[in-house]
Amino acid sequence: MLSAGRVLPAPLKRATGAARSALRRMLDLALPPLCAACREPVEGRGLCPACWSKLSFITRPFCERLGTPFVYDPAVRFDEISRALVHALKYSDRLDLAPMMGRWLSQAGRELLAEADALVPVPLHWRRLWARRFNQSAMLAAAVSSQTGVPIATGALKRVKPTAQQVGLSRTERAANVQGAFRVPKDGKAAVTGRRLVLVDDVLTSGATVDGCARALLRGGAASVDVLVFARVAEPARTSI
Repeated sequence: MLSAGRVLPAPLKRATGAARSALRRMLDLALPPLCAACREPVEGRGLCPACWSKLSFITRPFCERLGTPFVYDPAVRFDEISRALVHALKYSDRLDLAPMMGRWLSQAGRELLAEADALVPVPLHWRRLWARRFNQSAMLAAAVSSQTGVPIATGALKRVKPTAQQVGLSRTERAANVQGAFRVPKDGKAAVTGRRLVLVDDVLTSGATVDGCARALLRGGAASVDVLVFARVAEPARTSI
């Protein structure tokens, strides 16, 4: 029996590596990797070429405050492919998508993250969290944290009021729906006071949700609050947050 911490002999190490490679090839044959969006077989991991070509990354030049693209299409535009990814993560328990989406978030928000003290995922009310079993924003924040080393301010923000789904609501209705919904709890003050925070969410539409979160964090003593979202609804009819 090998003792703890003992280095494997070179022949055994090579044999172990070969066995792992063979097992990986067998798994790829039995369970070929699938496109994260359309579920067609792909080589490697991520999206197939067709879905990748349809994905609209938000790159410069864009509005520094809102991430709204001026000419080119804080990670991607909310369109056919990004919608499929968000819905798969959110409603179909595709938690395996979070690391890939987190990598894109980390790349898009690298300037914000370089100055951030902590990440704050947009919270779910406990009833919705119980029904869904996980918070998609927290999954994305965890993926960004693992990529960048920026810690998550666990418990810094709570959703204290159950709200209706925002889908289908007008801008005014969205703002009214989340009014008073977020609060920094007493035991979360230390994680907020004087800190530069980055809110993490899956989709930004009207901005009502992140605006409510940011206001609550600033009232709780945060030095600053920036927002990092996976997808931004970028339509001419949409105005600022």
